[in-house]
Amino acid sequence: MTYLWVSVAVLGVSVLLSELIRSAARVFPRDYRIYLLEAASTFQLCCCTHELKLLGDSAHLELSYGLALTYTVTLVHLVTFQDATCNPTAALESVCRGTRSLRAAGVLIMLQFAAAVASQSYVASVWSQGLSDIHLQHQSTDFRCFDPLGGTLLEAAVVELACAFVFQAACMHVHKLDERLQVHFIAAVVTAAVYAGGEISGAVFNPVLAFSVQFPCSGHTYLEYCFVYWLGPVLGVVSCILLFEKIIPFLFGGSTVGLDVPAIQKKKTQ
Repeated sequence: MTYLWVSVAVLGVSVLLSELIRSAARVFPRDYRIYLLEAASTFQLCCCTHELKLLGDSAHLELSYGLALTYTVTLVHLVTFQDATCNPTAALESVCRGTRSLRAAGVLIMLQFAAAVASQSYVASVWSQGLSDIHLQHQSTDFRCFDPLGGTLLEAAVVELACAFVFQAACMHVHKLDERLQVHFIAAVVTAAVYAGGEISGAVFNPVLAFSVQFPCSGHTYLEYCFVYWLGPVLGVVSCILLFEKIIPFLFGGSTVGLDVPAIQKKKTQ
């Protein structure tokens, strides 16, 4: 089990490095600080997910260990991300709600993708050190990633849509819980989604995370991955918002979920 502790150390170093960047960002005005927070947190999310994916693919962890790691790492993300969302759909949603300009959202999304690419180089440099057997094994294949889909393209897209729908619904209604339970609830939702859909699509439901972790894998074309990992989550988020803020209030005469709901941001890890 030495490889497990090595991977935990890699996860810890990735979080620490990102936290140092977030700490340095405090000296900047808030209008600029959010961009550094977004880049650092997206970098952390992608780095940790790369390592967790490698553990899942190469080490064949027991289910209990895998779920415990997913839950714990998600908690760490939720606690450390501050105002960052690490998700392009959240940036686009803020534009639709009028809380962020299109230009600001565009800059955030570009930074998210830049951080996602940077994480690929970072984890490759870490793996090249051969710190554990699974790192050496992955290095021997030139860090190649193989087909991440365990079903058809349509099945995988539906899973991503469903996971994004459930996660969005959780974020929209988590404010109803005691504040101390909110991060645990979101972490539990993410863990359940990974357990339910991981075998079919990887249960990523985050376009920028999928771009970093799944798109480099062989087995499918770029457009096919876009269909699964970009279109699926976007449709999931849109359908969730329409259901809870438009359709249900229209049918039952209730109020919509307010725009000032202090929902936990859309942060996701595997």
